[in-house]
Amino acid sequence: MTEVRPSEQMRNLGVVQLGAPILTETARPFTLPEQREAAEQTVDALFAAMERIAQVHPFAKGMGIAAPQLGIGRAAAAVQPADDNAGAIVLLNPRITDTSADRDEQYEGCLSFFDVRGLVPRPLRITVETTALNGTTLTTVYERGLARLIAHEIDHLEGHLYLNRMRPGVQPLPVEEYRQTGHTWAYDQ
Repeated sequence: MTEVRPSEQMRNLGVVQLGAPILTETARPFTLPEQREAAEQTVDALFAAMERIAQVHPFAKGMGIAAPQLGIGRAAAAVQPADDNAGAIVLLNPRITDTSADRDEQYEGCLSFFDVRGLVPRPLRITVETTALNGTTLTTVYERGLARLIAHEIDHLEGHLYLNRMRPGVQPLPVEEYRQTGHTWAYDQ
């Protein structure tokens, strides 16, 4: 019996895979509160997908998914932090408004090409504006691993993949060689 590749497993769970044009397109923002129903349906689809995916793969670092990864070209993403007690984060029309000068490099995975992990530099702190369902703007500061997860999902909504963020000459690592599965990201302090 042949083992199913991680990317094929994700495809079977409804995740759009690398090469699909929607992954390199900018997602359309929601006009809120007018498009509240469409936003809620998109968020419901994100959480349903996260539930399916979590049944087949553990995520010690947390998990996120963006609407384009489900074939929905709208500016919505959801993130489940690594801390099981932390609630899920919904990102509607997110925009990074500030980043710290302090950065680090950590390995990231992506559900849309889950056969590799890539060493990606990111800021240790980001400030993000999102739109609430009632149309108000919310501003939140995220740090370290959570900042990394959020930035990764916002990249998806802007049509970017982490492959574009890796330093020149650095190649993704095949998942078979990656040794940090089941471990959280490491930070000083």
